[in-house]
Amino acid sequence: MWEPLEPPPGLAPPEPITVRAQPIPARRYFAEHAHHWHQIVYATTGVLTVVVEGHSFVISPEQAVWLPTGVRHRVGSLLGAAFRSLWIADEAGRGVAELPTVFAVRPLLRALILEAVAIEEQESHDGYAGRVSALILDQLRRARPLPWALPWPCGGPLVGLCEALYADPADSRGPEVWGRELGMSGRTLARRFEVEVGMSLRSWRRRLRLFKAVELMGGGLNVTQTAMQLGYGSTSAFVFAFRTGMGCSPRAYMREQGTE
Repeated sequence: MWEPLEPPPGLAPPEPITVRAQPIPARRYFAEHAHHWHQIVYATTGVLTVVVEGHSFVISPEQAVWLPTGVRHRVGSLLGAAFRSLWIADEAGRGVAELPTVFAVRPLLRALILEAVAIEEQESHDGYAGRVSALILDQLRRARPLPWALPWPCGGPLVGLCEALYADPADSRGPEVWGRELGMSGRTLARRFEVEVGMSLRSWRRRLRLFKAVELMGGGLNVTQTAMQLGYGSTSAFVFAFRTGMGCSPRAYMREQGTE
């Protein structure tokens, strides 16, 4: 069961940016709400589950979500996360994006967010905080939108299926076996999964493995350890799948992210 979190009290509108650092324990969430300003949803560690405009997906620390003013959303975490939320005033956020957008978080933007958190409560007599905010806004306008995140069902038995596969991406059970676990035929499960998640279970599992690969390598596992953890028969099979899905080798991707 997931439990709701109370929103923090007494936070003023951003001028131009307010940064909030808060841990989200496992299986906790902020109920659906909207703001009178833009928001960046990000976690420095752990994975966030984001529900926006009827779509549910998860993001890793290599990704963030831009939520324009007034967009209703819900944010939680399956396993727990170090949540970092940036509230951005309407005028300051001009030129970033008009729609909810998932984008890549490069090392510089991550460092700027961490610095903004560190100085949030400090007096800024020399304008340093303003310069950090300006750099964050510059980076957001330059951020590379991602064509995909990891979609997630919004409720029902398929949530349990996705949670189990997320915990053990090497699990090779197919729709027939999972259907029996969930009290439906394999054909019904496959059809429901495609309707609710927007892709076939097989395609989703491929995307899950890519998503988990980035998470595991970012946590310090090497390529071979990651391949074994994800259930690949060999390191070369993992490298081929990663290159096919991401357009580069695992090592090249991690070098680009500044984590190798």
